[in-house]
Amino acid sequence: MNRREIRERIFKLLFRVEFYKAAELEEQKELFLEDTEDFPEDGIEKDKQEIAQKYDAVLEKLPEIDGMIDDKATGWSSRRMGKVELAIIRLAVYEICFDERIPTGVAINEAVELAKNYGQEGSAAFVNGVLAKFTV
Repeated sequence: MNRREIRERIFKLLFRVEFYKAAELEEQKELFLEDTEDFPEDGIEKDKQEIAQKYDAVLEKLPEIDGMIDDKATGWSSRRMGKVELAIIRLAVYEICFDERIPTGVAINEAVELAKNYGQEGSAAFVNGVLAKFTV
């Protein structure tokens, strides 16, 4: 599985955060990772491990990430954002601020692509606008 596919799966897991209690998130992750029907045959366990590790890392930093989003998103708070856009932005902020392996430009571009695929009209521009404030 390539990085884009892994990122997309992490986004889908992060989307669930807004709909489940904290105590249920571990079970949601396990259920999500059990469904390997569309995973490539080779490397399933490696891909599942990478998805789980990054998802857990984002969850661990979620309060800090949300605070950073609230500080940078002028006129918006994380509580008012659309759930799709928020999940995308959370993942990208994690990559920009805490994952040294991912260049900032790549994190932003990938987030914009996710917004184009899963968001509504204007989502890509909104995501790009918020994340651009993390490059200054």
